Amino acid sequence: MKTLVLKVDSEEPDIEKVRLAADFIKKGGLVAFPTETVYGLGANALDAEAVLALFEAKKRPLDNPPIVHICDVKDVCRLAEKVPPQAEVLMERFWPGPLTLIFKRSDVVPDVTVAGLDTVAVRMPKHNVALALIRESGCPIAAPSANLAGKPSPTSAEHVLDDLSGRIDAVLDAGPTVVGVESTVLDLTVDPPQVLRPGGTPFEVLRQVLGRVELNPAVTAEKALRMEQVRSPGLRHKHYAPDAEVAVVEGEVDAVVAKVNDLVKLYREDGRKVGVLATDETAARYSGCVVKSLGSRGDLAVVARNLFRLLREFDLEGVDVIVAEGVPAEGLGLAVMNRLRKASGYHIVKAR
Repeated sequence: MKTLVLKVDSEEPDIEKVRLAADFIKKGGLVAFPTETVYGLGANALDAEAVLALFEAKKRPLDNPPIVHICDVKDVCRLAEKVPPQAEVLMERFWPGPLTLIFKRSDVVPDVTVAGLDTVAVRMPKHNVALALIRESGCPIAAPSANLAGKPSPTSAEHVLDDLSGRIDAVLDAGPTVVGVESTVLDLTVDPPQVLRPGGTPFEVLRQVLGRVELNPAVTAEKALRMEQVRSPGLRHKHYAPDAEVAVVEGEVDAVVAKVNDLVKLYREDGRKVGVLATDETAARYSGCVVKSLGSRGDLAVVARNLFRLLREFDLEGVDVIVAEGVPAEGLGLAVMNRLRKASGYHIVKAR
């Protein structure tokens, strides 16, 4: 299979190119497309064979259900058994945007799309290309991130092609994504609602709107949780990991810098090429390694936007190990730290 690359404007996409991509979706094919968070790999969510092909293209475990993307709030009533009042408030406030809501599923959703669960995850992306593709396809689109399972999520069409060229029908290339980490996933089937994955809609903002909302233990976990502690099966799997080994150093900034330098020395003495994932405030304090800055600690939105791109860049430079600075776990920083901890396989070093 040759993957067709369709370059489009992110604000006003060429409708003929979008329709060409939508034709693949209608025929059971696979199309990667941009959202405000990361690039997604789309298939007709109501076509079981197409969704199965999506899992196969990504090498994604079948027990890890994708998010279903829609372009009209009315579609929720078709996909969900019922829509609680809290959902109405959240959809009015945050859609389109980086918030995924989990509902009890309706019978119209194939088992493979929800990995056999009794729930379905739904969101409306805030991206004109994504919305146009869903609209022209005439169906809800199941779309996990457009990468090989376990790898850093793609924030550009180039990242998609690095992983999936020849495995999918087409990619709509609208340039880099804006948010850079996936949507927040909020489970509305439990009381109080529970964040299963932090993302582009900060936990603090949800708490302001809902009052009572909890973080699933997996969100802030410092080690892999036991199976019975994990509500969503996708939380069990390895995610976001580059080819290089990753270690995350957490603590007060000066202590983190000292510990990172210690680790760089140890790894280099072992003959390993080292990368340091730093911040603007600290990057100049490292030497003898490949240093990349996420951005300023004072702008966690920029840090989030750069995270996956830089993890992929380290692999292109052939580093053996990446030592990553922790950032404040607040706002988008909570999502960044969740991704870094998972990317490291919970190899967390506390700096004191």
